Amino acid sequence: MRNRGGIQGVASSPVIVGAVTVLVVIVAVFLAYNANNGLPFVSTYNLKARVPNANALVKGNEVRIGGARVGVVKSVVPVQEAGGRVSAELSLSLDKNVQPLPVNSTMIIRPKSPLGLKYVQIVPGDSSKGFAAGETIPRSAAKPEPVDIDQFFDMFDEKTRTAIQRNLAGFGNGLAGRGPQLNNAFVALRQLVESGQPALANLVSPSTGFGEFWRALESLSATLAPVAEQQASMFVALDRTFAAFARVSRPFIQETISKGPRTLEAATVDLPALRPFLHDSGRFFTALEPGAKAIGATAPTIASALRTGIPVLNASPTLNAQLPPTADALLALQQAPGAFNGLDLLINTNELLAPAIRFIAPAQTTCNYLSILFRNLASASSEGNGVGGWFNAIAFEPPEGPNNEGAPASAPASGGTDPLNHLHSNPYPNTAAPGQPKECEAGNEHYENGVTRIGNTPRNDGVKTAEQSKKQLGEEK
Repeated sequence: MRNRGGIQGVASSPVIVGAVTVLVVIVAVFLAYNANNGLPFVSTYNLKARVPNANALVKGNEVRIGGARVGVVKSVVPVQEAGGRVSAELSLSLDKNVQPLPVNSTMIIRPKSPLGLKYVQIVPGDSSKGFAAGETIPRSAAKPEPVDIDQFFDMFDEKTRTAIQRNLAGFGNGLAGRGPQLNNAFVALRQLVESGQPALANLVSPSTGFGEFWRALESLSATLAPVAEQQASMFVALDRTFAAFARVSRPFIQETISKGPRTLEAATVDLPALRPFLHDSGRFFTALEPGAKAIGATAPTIASALRTGIPVLNASPTLNAQLPPTADALLALQQAPGAFNGLDLLINTNELLAPAIRFIAPAQTTCNYLSILFRNLASASSEGNGVGGWFNAIAFEPPEGPNNEGAPASAPASGGTDPLNHLHSNPYPNTAAPGQPKECEAGNEHYENGVTRIGNTPRNDGVKTAEQSKKQLGEEK
């Protein structure tokens, strides 16, 4: 009875009840004020994280994983990294059930509402290694880079808005009044999509390496990035080019496009028929290539032959007219009595004369000695006076010494006190005959001072003689 009375006394005391109520209210307000910073006396998993830009993130903002709240942002401070780059360092207070956060996790600062409230979204990785408490999540984990709504609307500047208006006006003018054509296009597009499904299935098949194509395209884009200015200049030039095309778009390009389907249909029908001809033409020109190269090298000779051949061809009708009587005369000669006996005698004569002709012929054909002989004979007989002609003679004093040419000698002159007292005699000079060097030695020997020379000289004196040298000089002039 006494205890019950004590309890009733406490409950009935207004001072005690008011004090308890005030204490409960103060604890509730304290807990509500610190709710965003975590409940007191609860252990947490604390990490630091660096991001390029805090993006209006403030103390007390939430940290979420998969949309669920797992912690809060304790503080946001700027830090300067090596190289002078400035980042924002976040102090994160996370729930213990998040520990350990995989080291290949990523994070991004996202908007929570259109009013600008933000939160940190973490996407855990699959690494077996995690961050220890107190470690810092590197800046490289802050990806992708967030884009705020004001940044999104900043891209619609005045130039972009003007270009959009022009595009809308152009598309509107292009589509106006073309409803039936668009319907037909949609019907054809459906057929195209249905027919293209097998092709797309093959395209995305692992055996086609479609993924490698895009990775290679990415590498190509990275390679082209340093020449972006040159590409911009190229697009400017393309703009001028297409502007020039626009001036001839109607009716020329329009007619080309309208006639293109019929042209393709005709090509589809005709090209298979032309394929054998093109194949044979390729083989023909491949076989003709060596001949064409040879013609290129011999073209000057062919041109000279054609220039020489034109007069010959002009005179050939006269020669052709003379050939039938000549042939008739040869036939009559063949049929004449004794013709074959005469031919046999000529054959025997040629066989007898052949060795001598082979030896003598080069003296004329190569050295021109026969022409020089007749020239000298004509010169000797044509010069003189009214009484008669004479040979030119030159008097000279023979050199002194034993066996000199001024008196009878018992041996060839071969020296003495006079260096000119040496005999030079070549009774059988080379005339380019068979078995001899190709030279015209007679009349071309060089006098060797102080040397006795009997017979052929050791040097080759060439094949030029007096008349040949004069003819060559005339051609050069």
